[in-house]
Amino acid sequence: MEKMEKDNHVHATRKKGGLRTMPFIFANEICEKLAVVGFNANMVSYLTSQMHMPLTQAANTVTNFGGTASLTPLLGAFMADAYAGRFWTITIASIIYTVGMISLTVSAVLPKLRPPPCDYNQVCQEADGGQLAILYISLLLGALGSGGIRPCVVAFGADQFDESDPKQNTKTWSYFNWYYFVMGFSILIAVTVLVYIQDNIGWGWGLGIPTIAMFLSVVTFLIGYPLYRNLDPAGSPFTRLIQVIVAAYKKRKIPMVSDPSLLYQNDELDAPISMGGKLLHTKHMQFFDKAAIVVDQDEVKSPNLWRISTVHRVEELKSVIRMGPIWASGILLITAYSQQNTFSLSQAKTMNRHLTKSFEIPAASMSVFTMVPMLLTIAFYDRVFIPLARKVTGLDRGITFLHRMGIGFVISVLATFVAGFVELKRKKAAVDHGLVNQSQSIIPISVFWLVPQYSLHGMAEAFMSIGHLEFFYDQAPESMRSTAAALFWTAISAGNYLSTLLVSLVHKFSAGTNGSNWLPDNNLNKGKLENFYWLITLLQVANLIYYLWCAKIYTFKPIQVKGKDEAESEGKGVELANRV
Repeated sequence: MEKMEKDNHVHATRKKGGLRTMPFIFANEICEKLAVVGFNANMVSYLTSQMHMPLTQAANTVTNFGGTASLTPLLGAFMADAYAGRFWTITIASIIYTVGMISLTVSAVLPKLRPPPCDYNQVCQEADGGQLAILYISLLLGALGSGGIRPCVVAFGADQFDESDPKQNTKTWSYFNWYYFVMGFSILIAVTVLVYIQDNIGWGWGLGIPTIAMFLSVVTFLIGYPLYRNLDPAGSPFTRLIQVIVAAYKKRKIPMVSDPSLLYQNDELDAPISMGGKLLHTKHMQFFDKAAIVVDQDEVKSPNLWRISTVHRVEELKSVIRMGPIWASGILLITAYSQQNTFSLSQAKTMNRHLTKSFEIPAASMSVFTMVPMLLTIAFYDRVFIPLARKVTGLDRGITFLHRMGIGFVISVLATFVAGFVELKRKKAAVDHGLVNQSQSIIPISVFWLVPQYSLHGMAEAFMSIGHLEFFYDQAPESMRSTAAALFWTAISAGNYLSTLLVSLVHKFSAGTNGSNWLPDNNLNKGKLENFYWLITLLQVANLIYYLWCAKIYTFKPIQVKGKDEAESEGKGVELANRV
């Protein structure tokens, strides 16, 4: 009877999750991206034309906002993994985000909340402290909302597939490609439809539409609650990591045991944080192994986790530390990518964007030439490349995520290298037509000269960013998967902040006595943006060499997975994470 009840319980549990939950989960992600990108893609235009900020200040505001919105996922991931669970974290964060969008929309609609309009030949009045305060509060609420949505949606979606089922395990990795595809598609809509509305109809409608969409996504996400496969939070992962460090420090003077099998193991204690498999001991970073040495003072049946840790918990810390160098390698790619929303957008505004005599492409919509190649690359990768590569390598994903990331790094180097030459051609056209001193005039050169750099950035993201996301999800301890997704976003945060630092330093140190500057505030035609692009290119080449070294020495986490038959020998259940 007990066995029958257990089977019925398992059967009932398996009914939840799966592909049918994806529309509800993706709806939330689509609306969040519509709101974020719909404003972020055109934020430089809003800050310079509506709030009358200088270009470098506006560019730094954009990257600072992007950086903050990508840093807050650490907070959201902590709340999800430790206390609230992913479902409620997403729900509460979505409500906060909606409030921020309402505030931003109101500030765009009411004239008193922004400075008065002015013509190009006038000295424009900049936004006052109160107007900027409303803007920054709205952006902060948006950043906090994103912090709960971004790390949890991707992990919550992956939770809907049972990794212990070989049929669903393959779907998990395909899910990452389609998650990014859906995200890219929503970004495509944002940089075309929403940006067009913002430029041609007004910012009220341009921000109001994604606000309404965000509200509807909260309702849709809640409707799907009965279908979701919800995993309970397993306690604070950061506390467990600190406990290992403290325990290892307390036992720093104790000699290491000769046999790793003598280190402390407690399957019952680790059960909630090792449902997908127990981490096995590795020889690296042996100092932390001292946390698992059993001494006379330790109560092994009811352990004080600030004095003794299990091997599994020690290996959780080692896994996080091992991921650090690979995490850091992704920062510079984001720095290169972020220039599309700042200086590349400013380039586009000076170029001929007419498709016909009556229709002109909005400058912020140039991101469509990033999104379309990215979407096509993802579709090709998932439907054509993976099946072919799988026949050669025998890997479920075709190639490892480390190889995938490496390809993305190479393409990104090409993107900024090409961008420098395009800027030279744009400035030559300005010189040839006597428009160097006319910063607001349209240079008679097609904006489609920017398409190669935009397209290469899109292809690079399809390889590197998805590979980065897969890497974090696969290599992080299973109880820290929201935190792992947050690490992906913190790399984006660091990349945006690095861009701010780089722009500020270049702007400061490239300033000449005659007023010249690589990155001038008001007239890009007089600058040397190509040198800035090539500086990023050199930094990326150094970063690529660093990444190749990190990938070469990286140790994949070993995990012991129990098969369906618990009675099987544990040796048969050992598999290494580099199988994928």
